[in-house]
Amino acid sequence: MKSFVTYSLFFISFLSFGQNISPETLLDKAIAYHDPNGNWNTFNETFNVEMTTPESAKRTSIISINLPTEYFSVTATKDTVTTTYTLNKRKCTMSYNGKVLDSSAAKQKNMTCDRATLYKNYYSYLYGLPMKLKDAGTNLNDTVEKKTFKGKDYLVLKVTYDEAVGSDVWYFYFNPKTYAMEIYQFFKTDENGKEKPDSGEYILLSQETLLNGIKIPKVRAWYYNKADKYLGTDTLVEE
Repeated sequence: MKSFVTYSLFFISFLSFGQNISPETLLDKAIAYHDPNGNWNTFNETFNVEMTTPESAKRTSIISINLPTEYFSVTATKDTVTTTYTLNKRKCTMSYNGKVLDSSAAKQKNMTCDRATLYKNYYSYLYGLPMKLKDAGTNLNDTVEKKTFKGKDYLVLKVTYDEAVGSDVWYFYFNPKTYAMEIYQFFKTDENGKEKPDSGEYILLSQETLLNGIKIPKVRAWYYNKADKYLGTDTLVEE
């Protein structure tokens, strides 16, 4: 009887995991988990992130994102160097070890406003997931995949982007019970738009903290898809 009950529970669990769910519904459920009160559009927070990588000094970043006022700033310190990039609407300012730089001095330090925009887009994207998957130019695959990654089952959403947005192919792994986002992964593409299997990275997400009422992964461990080579870990440090 015990073995029959165990088998039955397993079978029911398997059926439940295999139930069809649309990409749009999966995304809505994931957003409901991470941002139940719809706070992303009014996100206004400053937070600290520590990045550790093999054989390299730790980098500490203070990041400010204020979506309503279109303000972004990142101050990063590594070894004895501190750089700051700030975008206040369309106004860009940069500083090096506390000294504000003009365009000529910034160029000498290999700092540009294009890089400031890149950082803004990068941090807003990663810390705005999965809500950012509602942005224009984001294309959800027609079906949700069921995958097992490192021995754990996931519902997986494949995402591509309009050419003007980006060429990488992304996969987002969601817990099939809670719909929490636990992994994301991307691959580069060739000239025909096909994925390069040995390219790109995957990021394991663990722990959670609240920022602006949003459940955000606290720890992100980065690996190359090729050979599972470890790249580094960024950790959101709570004060």
